[in-house]
Amino acid sequence: MAEKDTLLSKRGSIKLPGKGYLIAIEGIDGSGKTTIAKEIVKWLSERNVKALYTSEPTKSPIGLLIKEKIISAKARQDARIEALLFAADRLWHVINEILPSLEKGIVVITDRYYFSSIAYQGALGAPISWVKEINKFAPKPNLSIYIDITPEEALRRKRRQGSIKELFENTKYLSKVRKIYLDLVDSGELTLINGMVPLENVIKEALVLVEKLLFPRSSS
Repeated sequence: MAEKDTLLSKRGSIKLPGKGYLIAIEGIDGSGKTTIAKEIVKWLSERNVKALYTSEPTKSPIGLLIKEKIISAKARQDARIEALLFAADRLWHVINEILPSLEKGIVVITDRYYFSSIAYQGALGAPISWVKEINKFAPKPNLSIYIDITPEEALRRKRRQGSIKELFENTKYLSKVRKIYLDLVDSGELTLINGMVPLENVIKEALVLVEKLLFPRSSS
């Protein structure tokens, strides 16, 4: 695919047919998923495509509770309690942000989605089939990207940033999280991008996937 023939090298007004698209970006902390999600929004906005960056946990009262009482806590809750709280926050997310935006034809880029619950609470012991069941209300993304890095690399990056969360970030636990993510890749629920390469390469690969989804004729 020659770059000159793709929308990756073009700017202009692009009108998408029909309703919006939902794109989920997943990965363990330190994978670069937040940067990549925001770069996708920027890339689409430069082409006059309406795009929204959003993330989980949200800024809802439930999301704030999760951030204060779970993510910043000194002890983990039962995995099922965590999964239910994340699902409740996700329902708020779907009702108040995702669905209204999709109805307006906006491309929604969510930084974490129900795959995170499957991986993180699944690694903590919650039955994966049950986690999937309580998240059935969440619309399936048109594209779900998993940025894959090793737990060792994730911790190295987080230490460099000075933002280690001991409850969620240790090699043994993150190895379990990563395995579940890779199982989701194997089942076709996630599309893997190697996050161990330079960030600019990861961003470019993610943009190629987005282009194929939104503008298939231009990327063929």
